[in-house]
Amino acid sequence: MTNFVEELRWRGMLHDIMPNTEEKLNEGMCAGYIGFDPTADSLHVGHLTQIMTLIHFQRAGHKPYALVGGATGMVGDPSGKSAERNLLTEESLEHNLNGIKAQLSKFMTFGATGNDAVMVNNADWFKNFSFLDFIRDVGKHITVNYMMAKDSVKKRLNGEAGAGLSFTEFSYQLIQGYDFYYLWKHHDCILQMGGSDQWGNIVTGTEFIRRKDNGTAYALTTQLIKKADGTKFGKTESGAVWLDPEKTSPYRFYQFWLNASDEDVKKWIRIFTLKTKEEIEQLEKEHDQAPHLRILQKALAEDITVRTHSEAALETAIKTSGFLFGNGSLDFFATLNDVQVLEIFDGVPQFHIAKAALEQGLDVGTLLAEQTNIFPSKGEVKKTIQGGGLSINKAKPADAGQQYSTADLLNGKYIIVQKGKKNYFLITVQD
Repeated sequence: MTNFVEELRWRGMLHDIMPNTEEKLNEGMCAGYIGFDPTADSLHVGHLTQIMTLIHFQRAGHKPYALVGGATGMVGDPSGKSAERNLLTEESLEHNLNGIKAQLSKFMTFGATGNDAVMVNNADWFKNFSFLDFIRDVGKHITVNYMMAKDSVKKRLNGEAGAGLSFTEFSYQLIQGYDFYYLWKHHDCILQMGGSDQWGNIVTGTEFIRRKDNGTAYALTTQLIKKADGTKFGKTESGAVWLDPEKTSPYRFYQFWLNASDEDVKKWIRIFTLKTKEEIEQLEKEHDQAPHLRILQKALAEDITVRTHSEAALETAIKTSGFLFGNGSLDFFATLNDVQVLEIFDGVPQFHIAKAALEQGLDVGTLLAEQTNIFPSKGEVKKTIQGGGLSINKAKPADAGQQYSTADLLNGKYIIVQKGKKNYFLITVQD
């Protein structure tokens, strides 16, 4: 067995740990769990810290439990939230649970022996638990004073928005506390882990176990990951970076990691890969000698893309990146179907023109300044060509009079325009 807590410590993942937790884990195999909130049918990169925590837990010789909150997902946790969220229907929850189970199975070994990972759903023990039974068996052991003292509760009650806190969300810590008790009682699960915003809820569980059965349980939390600019990692106003390839393509996923800042990547490569300390230090040395090669970013992006998706997905992502930002050939583009093309150019300005307009051919100025408004005028097109800043279908036009026709279409319907190094435009030709 290896020292799980020390592994988290050197990787910069550890935040809070209850006294004697490390010593208990070093005595031999222990069971521990992390809860996953089924508000969507896919996890996103914001969940990866917890997934990695369970991976390290299993690799250290311990038995990981992944609790998917089929019951708690219908209530809602106020921790880290500024407003009450919408509750999920049973049908939505069932759909989401299945998606999350499939994803977690890609990261850990699940089974029924040794330290194989186990998936549990708290709906299994809450579905026949009446409200009266709950307040008798759970509520009487935890005082309102204790619950009110939690930071997550205080912040909501004192929030500027004045939204307050519903009884539903207020009771969440009791429900999560009972989860811990149930797993402690029936699965000998002595440790609950989670993000640092979960500390209050986790400690409520250890306190409930102590008060109800005079038992001993332990708590450990990990750092909440923030980007160097201070924004919350993995969750943006424009949307999350999902682990599901249908929601975030492997190319977009790969690019997310590849675009990490130098400051972020030195933290993230420790947290999100399984590379050893020595391997990381060697990569850092090489990176610092030639930062422009983005050695750390490439190592991080390749590692996490393979483990989340596959070697084939990584290969396609690298080829796509090479095509867009390097000297990739049009042969690669010819292998893409329409769905893949639209995934690659998601977020890129797109224009549609009639095929008839290209039948007799169009000069580049007319194509880019009149048929589309990629440029404000033909004069700007000419000026950009003269400066060497324009490419069409990965080739620079000879001059502003160069003609383009249906014979130049990629895959029979596309024209790719590149202005400068990174500004792309996609023209789709329609019948």
